[in-house]
Amino acid sequence: PLSPLHVPGPHISPQINLTMLVINTIPRHAVDGMDAVYGEWPWQVAVLEEDVFNCGGSLINDQWVLSAAHCFRQSPEYYTVSLGMYQLKASIPHRFTVEVKKIIKHPLYTMTGDAGDIALVKLVNPVTFTDYIQPICLPGASVTLPSGMECWVTGWGTRSYEDIPEVHTLHAVMTPLIDSTNCDLLHHIGSSVSSAVPLIQRNEVCAGYIEGGKDSCQGDSGGPLVCEVKGIWIQAGVVTWGEGCGFPYRPGVYALVPAYESWIKNTRSWPQINAALGANKCGDIA
Repeated sequence: PLSPLHVPGPHISPQINLTMLVINTIPRHAVDGMDAVYGEWPWQVAVLEEDVFNCGGSLINDQWVLSAAHCFRQSPEYYTVSLGMYQLKASIPHRFTVEVKKIIKHPLYTMTGDAGDIALVKLVNPVTFTDYIQPICLPGASVTLPSGMECWVTGWGTRSYEDIPEVHTLHAVMTPLIDSTNCDLLHHIGSSVSSAVPLIQRNEVCAGYIEGGKDSCQGDSGGPLVCEVKGIWIQAGVVTWGEGCGFPYRPGVYALVPAYESWIKNTRSWPQINAALGANKCGDIA
């Protein structure tokens, strides 16, 4: 994840029994992921601030985008959203850019890493769905997202914490989910914070590996963490923060989308969001 909280992670041996964590591990030298195929993740959007790439986001119906609250420091007129994106710099025939009308941050949000790091962005005009521009389904609070479930995070973020090269091509990384309780155990390894003080909130979910490797990174903020449930792609999380990128015992942290169901319902009618995706597209996951 790519927030101000990205600092070098621990390089110690854990002093905690991690056998209860039912997730896979990979070697530390594992690659970050792969370049996406154009049109493979049609809900992915790029949020531009004064025409400069700022964050990722996801299209949730024809006029609303879901992103992270910390991505927005200015008023709506400074932002645009590009859809149908694959490469940031190349001329893409199916790319469509629209201005932002309204930005609604969650009322609990105060700073990166806190609860409520999620935002709804209303576009000035509705967009037309194409093969390259499609919304993602939003899961209701009753949807089960178990630890170990294989999900994908996408974005134009950097490939490592140390180097910050400009990334032009959309990147996709498969990472398994880790529930907030087990993720909190991991984040306390090597930390000076008492284990009695939670580092991971219940309205957050993590994704990654105990030994590090695959992760989101700087520039991926606001982007979607998506999972396939019953043949339907749903958004499980929003990239919010992390300690380093791909460090051991520091999986990326995401706002848990089902935890914000009531807020999204009150802000923008939930049935209208999923209804806009087309008949039966979201099945019974909403």
